[in-house]
Amino acid sequence: MIENNIKAKNVILPILLVAMGLGTSIAFLYLFTELAEEMLESEVKSFDGSIIQFFYQINTDTLDVILFFFTELGSLWFLTIFSLIIISILWFKKKDKWSILFFIIGIGGGGLLTKLLKYYYGRERPSIDETIDAIGYSFPSGHSMGSLIFYGFLSYFLFRSSIRKKLKWAALFICGVLIFFIGISRIYLGAHYPSDVIAGYLAGSIWLILCILALEYVKWRSASSIKPIKAFKDFIAHQMKG
Repeated sequence: MIENNIKAKNVILPILLVAMGLGTSIAFLYLFTELAEEMLESEVKSFDGSIIQFFYQINTDTLDVILFFFTELGSLWFLTIFSLIIISILWFKKKDKWSILFFIIGIGGGGLLTKLLKYYYGRERPSIDETIDAIGYSFPSGHSMGSLIFYGFLSYFLFRSSIRKKLKWAALFICGVLIFFIGISRIYLGAHYPSDVIAGYLAGSIWLILCILALEYVKWRSASSIKPIKAFKDFIAHQMKG
């Protein structure tokens, strides 16, 4: 019984983390669906219009160059190349097949999900400029969704690595800045409405959380002989007896 109780306690933290992750995903899903339903309502239109007007007023040639650079950091060609680099590192240095598998699912599945959502909602873009990387429908933003998944996974891998803690926090900050400015660049350059970018962040967060939770569970089960459901039941039974 004592052994089962110890095993159960080792299960509690992972279960709590999974519950928190799923709870966050559900909250983000609710926000996404609310935003999608109100996409054409006056309040969202007013919000989009005011933000677009603000960027129109501060438009300069220098900002054009800077934000075009940021939008390229979230482009398909850039994320594809660096995804292949990450996969190569995970394989040749780490031999981490599970991380590779779920990273591919995260990036590839996220791209497919973006296309399905764009097709389903069918929102036209605010403007069409051939010099900007903007193809297809507008909602949600593929750049904001793709960049959040990619740089989110990159942050996760760095946090799970053996590099110093300060470097981990610095990498997290840099990835956060990149995600933010990639989204801003899409609004500034006229490729998306602000609500498209927010929806991309929400959808990307949901998908990223689910992929990481699945990866963590598979790794934990591979490294542990504990049967989570049985151990949790034993723990609850022991607490009730005590």
